[in-house]
Amino acid sequence: MEPGKPGPAGARRTDFDFPPVDQGRLPGVLDALREVAAAHGVSAARVALAWTLTRRFVTSVIFGAKTIEQLQDNLASTDLLLSPEQIAALDDASALPPEYPGWMIAFQHRDRRPATPDA
Repeated sequence: MEPGKPGPAGARRTDFDFPPVDQGRLPGVLDALREVAAAHGVSAARVALAWTLTRRFVTSVIFGAKTIEQLQDNLASTDLLLSPEQIAALDDASALPPEYPGWMIAFQHRDRRPATPDA
């Protein structure tokens, strides 16, 4: 789905965008998912679920499937092993921007010079 364009018929977000999502980040995330999916010969959905399962803080994954094919594809994500490089690429593509006060601390220190050993 492209930002500002309606999604597929019957999709939950076609008429109601909740929770709000930063649609501008979507193309980069989808590109990363599609690249990893192509390398494995599987769907981007399977890669997304497999990546989610690599998160140490994730204790369960809930997915929805409208067809038996989607169900089978989603379940197959448990057998997909992603390389550390693929996980890092997906992490980078999906990383959230820093929130306050994190970005403010970095902003305030932007002009600091590294300490020298003589100082």
